[in-house]
Amino acid sequence: MSMAELGRDLRFASQLLERQPFQVLVQVTNRCNLTCSFCDFWPNGAHPREELTTADFQRLADQLAELGTFLISIEGGEPFVRQDLLEIVRAFGKRHVPVLYTNGWFATEEKVKELFAAGLAQVGVSIDYPEAARHDAKRGLKGCTERAWRAVDLFRKHAPHGSRQVHVMTVLMHDNQDALEGLLQQSAAHDVGHCLTLISTMGFRRGKEVTDRVPDVALSQELLAQWKRYPHFRMFRDYLAGIDSFLGDRSRLPVCRAGTQSFNVDHLGNVSPCIEKINSRFGNVRDEPLSAILARMRDPEEVRGCQDCWTLCRGFNQSLGQGGTLRGWLDLGGRMRSS
Repeated sequence: MSMAELGRDLRFASQLLERQPFQVLVQVTNRCNLTCSFCDFWPNGAHPREELTTADFQRLADQLAELGTFLISIEGGEPFVRQDLLEIVRAFGKRHVPVLYTNGWFATEEKVKELFAAGLAQVGVSIDYPEAARHDAKRGLKGCTERAWRAVDLFRKHAPHGSRQVHVMTVLMHDNQDALEGLLQQSAAHDVGHCLTLISTMGFRRGKEVTDRVPDVALSQELLAQWKRYPHFRMFRDYLAGIDSFLGDRSRLPVCRAGTQSFNVDHLGNVSPCIEKINSRFGNVRDEPLSAILARMRDPEEVRGCQDCWTLCRGFNQSLGQGGTLRGWLDLGGRMRSS
């Protein structure tokens, strides 16, 4: 680990201990080459001239740095459709911890090397089924499974810290609730990590397709057993343990901290408590300082008592927010490290 990385990690840990906001989800675009049935972004894309510019992202990174060091999830749509993705990653990579989520279609050897050189800390490539035909069908483009695994191998090849910086990201849903073991075996064979997020069906514009449902069986016990069997299964155990509560008695879940310790910035610059409530806009980073927006949004009424999702971004908050849990810190310092 370099001194710069060590300093960044120490600043991030200090922010967690001080119970400050620490996580930002950033949609750099809604445009995408895939048409996943459970995603509402690609049908609602904006023209590139309407999206935040590279300069906008640099200002956002600078304003975030005034508040601390943040885990930045760079998402889409598909981030690679942005011609300036490298500059966006570089803007966040100077003082933050940028994680890129991609379907892998547009990844090339040159782009992958440049992204890591720009400060990319970790990357997740979306793969939902062990069988290519099922994943291709779900994502709406023939050949996307092959492209995804090729991207996994490229990222693994050029990551400065190897497999610790690359993982497969699986959306866990009713349709693949029995398929995770096969996927874990595949990601292990490619020598990369593996993460999952429970599908969201109750957020803004979510749940349109009846085929996209949450699992209908208890899963936490088996997922925790798989966590023990597969060292590359890089998940917070607190998150895996909470899945059954979400599927059953949600009153047992902890209070959501979206808007307080995490927030969302969409491709147009609108700031909302979370990605599931992007219609609840508290301001726009083009119009006023981020600090003013966050002061207005802190502990938003829209989130109080909300138990509509149990996605991985919430899992980070539940494991690390408000000082974190002991198990969350152990997982962060062990399984979840990217360097």
